[in-house]
Amino acid sequence: MNVITIEDYKSTYWPKLDSAIDQLLTQSPGDYIPISYEQIYSCVYKCVCQQHSEQMYSDLIKKITNHLERVSKELQASPPDLYIERFNVALGQYMGALQSIVPLFIYMNKFYIETKLNRDLKDDLIKLFTEHVAEKHIYNLMPLLLEAQSTPFQITPSTMANIVKGLYTLRPEWVQMAPALFSKFIPNILPPAVESELQEYAAQDQKLQRELMQNGFTRGDQSRKRAGEELSYSKYECSALMTLLSWV
Repeated sequence: MNVITIEDYKSTYWPKLDSAIDQLLTQSPGDYIPISYEQIYSCVYKCVCQQHSEQMYSDLIKKITNHLERVSKELQASPPDLYIERFNVALGQYMGALQSIVPLFIYMNKFYIETKLNRDLKDDLIKLFTEHVAEKHIYNLMPLLLEAQSTPFQITPSTMANIVKGLYTLRPEWVQMAPALFSKFIPNILPPAVESELQEYAAQDQKLQRELMQNGFTRGDQSRKRAGEELSYSKYECSALMTLLSWV
């Protein structure tokens, strides 16, 4: 293998990687990406063998950080009615790009990031999205998600599920911001119902009934309930069930 100097790396090898990363970060589902994965993998392999791992890792992190900062600014400029959908697109696009970027840099991950930094490339790149996008938007996004949850057909169920599951992956403690919302898509994150709290649930039920009636909801057909079905309820699910049963 020919010696690769730092000048060679900067002038020949990194530009190839930089271009490929650009295309992967901005591709849409179904897009054809005219890059040679074999060639990119070979570039990474040669640079690692020639002791350029540290520089390549630094360049990769800087490249993706700059991209995510642009994404964040674009989201900040989004009107409220498009905010949720655009966040969903940004999250999905980035996570999709990682499915290609991480394997391309697997040799660097194995022989530099894991062995010298004691970390994992995928974890590092997910953390970048958390810090540069999600953390900056979570306090604007969450109220819109809660509003959309209470407004039928405002966003599709798949969009809501993608975002909620994505936020949980990025930072599980965000569950505390909206536990009832997260519990609809993430199983077993709420504590079980406690008998001593039933009076509190009953009060919540009465409040929910009043709010539903004020918004035009009436007692609907309960014929679709399945007899004999055994379920395990969280304290929020128990409250909702009691509300339905009181209307039967």
